[in-house]
Amino acid sequence: RREVVTRRTVFNLRKARERGHVLEGLAVALANIDEFIRIIRESPTPPVARSELMARPWDSQLVREMLTRTRADGGIINADDYRPEGLERAFGMGGDGLYRLSETQAQEILQMRLQRLTGLEQDKIVAEYKEVMGEIDDLLDILSNPERVSTIIGDELTVVKQEFGQTKLGARRSEIEHNAQDLATEDLITPTDMVVTLSHSGYIKSQPLSEYRAQKRGGRGKQATATKEDDWIDQLFIANTHDYILCFSNRGRLYWLKVWEVPAGSRGSRGRPIVNMFPLQEGEKINVVLPLTGEMRSFPSDRYVFMATSMGTVKKTTLDEFSNPRKAGIIAVDLDEGDFLIGAALTDGQH
Repeated sequence: RREVVTRRTVFNLRKARERGHVLEGLAVALANIDEFIRIIRESPTPPVARSELMARPWDSQLVREMLTRTRADGGIINADDYRPEGLERAFGMGGDGLYRLSETQAQEILQMRLQRLTGLEQDKIVAEYKEVMGEIDDLLDILSNPERVSTIIGDELTVVKQEFGQTKLGARRSEIEHNAQDLATEDLITPTDMVVTLSHSGYIKSQPLSEYRAQKRGGRGKQATATKEDDWIDQLFIANTHDYILCFSNRGRLYWLKVWEVPAGSRGSRGRPIVNMFPLQEGEKINVVLPLTGEMRSFPSDRYVFMATSMGTVKKTTLDEFSNPRKAGIIAVDLDEGDFLIGAALTDGQH
């Protein structure tokens, strides 16, 4: 903690010296304002004016008094204590009591607004200069006095204790719930209606429904997706981002997919191969997808999935038997050798 206070004090001291250096230049300019204005008016360009201001020494009683004053303890201050780091010895107060401006000071004088020449603004510059000089004295005293560092540490820890300690002021304002639920990725997904498209060759993507709008008479329509010459849109449906999609493979396996997991794409993109989204075996592909929207979202037991194979085998399974998603998928229908699933549909069991 002592190192933190020391490093902070050194930083504040550097900033105060830099500000004090600028104010010294302004104080010198105010003490010789008529001559400064004459030089600036007669100079053809700002760089020439800056060089002229830096080329000659200037007299300022205020600056000379501040840099040669006597301390409260009777000692004489050291003018070097107020110099910014890296400032060349040629600039600042010389042994003859005259002041030589640095490039930084000359530039600040050239950029000074005319309104700062009013009596009130001049008083503000002088007051700020004296305030910064006092701040530098205080920071130097902190660095030279370890007891002051200890006092500052004690005061800061007292403030921390009052603000965050077990007091009336620092009492805990929040309530900790030990049974709070963990947030999953899905909890951060905004419910949104999406248009999901699946091409014949197995490219799937989703787009916000808001990208589509009703066309007026004579409208040309909008392209839903880009496809190759030998490919076409096999399925297109609207579902919410939190809805499930049941994906059946030709091997009779079932995989689950949330709509928000479907890759988003623009109207001009093909999407992503759906086979890359599941741990499929060699030769296995997704050939049926069933979106669970509306009343189907809760996997009701009075709804069914009807499946059919290429050899004529059919099977009806209640929807609630598919309500426990598994990443590796499950066997939805057993197939004989050489048989494969060709279709699946949702039904109420009445047909």
